[in-house]
Amino acid sequence: MDVTSSDLAARASRGDDGALGSLMARHLPGLRAYVRLRAGRAVRARESDSDLVQSAYREVLQDLEPDASIPETEFRQWLYKAALRKVIDRGRFHGAERRAVAREVDLQRDPDRDGWVGVYGDVATPSRIMSSKESIERIEAAFDGLDETQREVVLLARVVGLSHAEIAKAMDRTEQATRSLLSRALARLATLLDQSSDG
Repeated sequence: MDVTSSDLAARASRGDDGALGSLMARHLPGLRAYVRLRAGRAVRARESDSDLVQSAYREVLQDLEPDASIPETEFRQWLYKAALRKVIDRGRFHGAERRAVAREVDLQRDPDRDGWVGVYGDVATPSRIMSSKESIERIEAAFDGLDETQREVVLLARVVGLSHAEIAKAMDRTEQATRSLLSRALARLATLLDQSSDG
């Protein structure tokens, strides 16, 4: 029987470093892609996605009951919601402070880059490999061009991996409405990507 994420999290919360490593390896690529795309340009320029992801892991591990048994999909949603709270909090902080950009994250020096960049292909164009810094910046800029609802539906479907029924529940819409929204959002994203490659 496969070990679930909640089993690994429960072991990690009791100090099992091996379980923590396995848990992070299981969710890290998708979670980092989610954080980068959800954060937007201003937060991406000021915050390390690794720090935000680690903070989300810590929050989930602290809140997890030691003997809790949570279905895999629910655990994944919990983890992504914790990450979303971190992104929103940092966005508010930087918006309120109007801080100057102190540093830009060097994408080429990120040792885990290939893992989370691979998830970008699931978001925009599965047939393309996002191999260069320019390609990463293009997809992030195009994603920033979507409205809030479009970004949410694409992330829930393509990164978090929710079913259409789960997306409908999370967004408090009908399943048909979320299918239509996802289709329009992906079409808009494709248009924005095409425009950025022409310019």
